[in-house]
Amino acid sequence: MKLGARILKTGIAIILSLLCAQLIGLPSPVFAGIAAIFAVQPTIYRSYLSILEQIQGNTIGALMAVIFVLLFGNHVFIIGLAAVIVIIITLKLKLENAIGLSLVTLVAIMETPGDTFIQFALIRFLTIMLGVLSAFLVNLIFLPPKYETKLYLQLSNSTTEITKWIRLNIRGASEHKLLKNDIEKLKESTLKIEQLYLMYKEERNFKKNNLLKTRKLVIYRQMINTLKRALDTLKRLHRFENEISSLPDDLQNIMQQQLDCLIHHHEHAMLKFISKVRPNVFFDEGDVRLNRKELFNIFLTYQMQATKDWEDTNYHLMQVISAIVDYDEYIEHLDVLITSYQSYHKEENALTLTEDQL
Repeated sequence: MKLGARILKTGIAIILSLLCAQLIGLPSPVFAGIAAIFAVQPTIYRSYLSILEQIQGNTIGALMAVIFVLLFGNHVFIIGLAAVIVIIITLKLKLENAIGLSLVTLVAIMETPGDTFIQFALIRFLTIMLGVLSAFLVNLIFLPPKYETKLYLQLSNSTTEITKWIRLNIRGASEHKLLKNDIEKLKESTLKIEQLYLMYKEERNFKKNNLLKTRKLVIYRQMINTLKRALDTLKRLHRFENEISSLPDDLQNIMQQQLDCLIHHHEHAMLKFISKVRPNVFFDEGDVRLNRKELFNIFLTYQMQATKDWEDTNYHLMQVISAIVDYDEYIEHLDVLITSYQSYHKEENALTLTEDQL
């Protein structure tokens, strides 16, 4: 299991909350540590939203605890009823994420009523708030997340994996079952990339926004969409590999060369974004240059010349050609976006990666 930044931040938040509670002299500092666990979030923006929710949830729990103890006492059934009421209120106020901490506050206050109950409730409330604030402070200062670097690296790795399989599949060199398993893994990887993008987007929105950051968001969104088109192309090649292998050799060679050009273009665009390659190159394989219109015209010509026995093959081949054309259009648009970005922001690198990360 990999030791991530959030795990470390949780530990630091617990330590900080417990130390602060002990320094102030608050009784039962353990509640500050518990509150810190609830409040640690993966991004600064989510931590900001969380602290607002936790403050409201903590307040609701404390108020309900005081009201129920003063009116009905602290019998276990009363505590359970109060917990149900707190859950209903937090759900009505759309504070689902604060339910856990509000219940902790409720039970912590209702467990020991006495002559100084109001003072006791206030101290418990402040103890839990100390834990929430400690977690927010840790999230703000320690180990700030670098979601852009993670996002690009995962996009780059997934692109490399998909293009590798496309090269092997179009040459009939892939093992069917193994590729099927890897396609499922690539689908899961794409979902994780989209989650990373959302976290990165939240961080950018939390900080001061400007044109540079907005352009980056657009480029990363296009990178994800292009990756999806590449994966869709791979899935269709895999699904209809028998039909493709039955095509005439000259048509198979043209498709192979076009896909090789397309893959080179995609890889070039990804490296171009981090300024690792020359910006302007031609993509060709032998006598074939990347041209989706030419590929489509060749397919139409083949379709008109084919006999009725090839109708099913033509239908399946049309899906493959459609996926390739769509993939090509998305790569072309990605290249345009990156070129525009670099022309307007020459003094600012898109992303800086170390040699170990590449």
